[in-house]
Amino acid sequence: MRPTVSPTGIERFFGEDEIIVSKTDLKGKITYANEVFLRVAGYTEEELLGAPHNIIRHPDMPRAVFKLLWDQIEAGREIFAYVVNQCKNGDHYWVFAHVTPTFGPDGKITGYHSNRRVPERAAVDKAAGLYKQLLEIEAKASSQKEGMQ
Repeated sequence: MRPTVSPTGIERFFGEDEIIVSKTDLKGKITYANEVFLRVAGYTEEELLGAPHNIIRHPDMPRAVFKLLWDQIEAGREIFAYVVNQCKNGDHYWVFAHVTPTFGPDGKITGYHSNRRVPERAAVDKAAGLYKQLLEIEAKASSQKEGMQ
């Protein structure tokens, strides 16, 4: 279950030469988190392993973006996306994420892998504006499902 933490409005940063890495099972539960992920998000390995990846979902992220992401990776395709994540204490950090399915020897998807890099600031500004518009559209919808469409 995701902890309820209010956003602080404080942005965290990580190094240009660092990569945040995580792996999940088919249901999106975290099976691996590298040291950069732990440090930036403010969680311990014990807190993250087995937790749903949406433990770091920031309320400024539109549901539609995650629907698109899941539609792509469940279909066996990779996706690149700008994402704002929420730290354990409510701070946030932006990433340029590359999410891919992991395939077993039989060709079936066995999990998912994500590498996240420092995004370009101009792209973050554009994404933030677009996400705000998407959130407004989602809020006007009669249901969450309709809003994601």
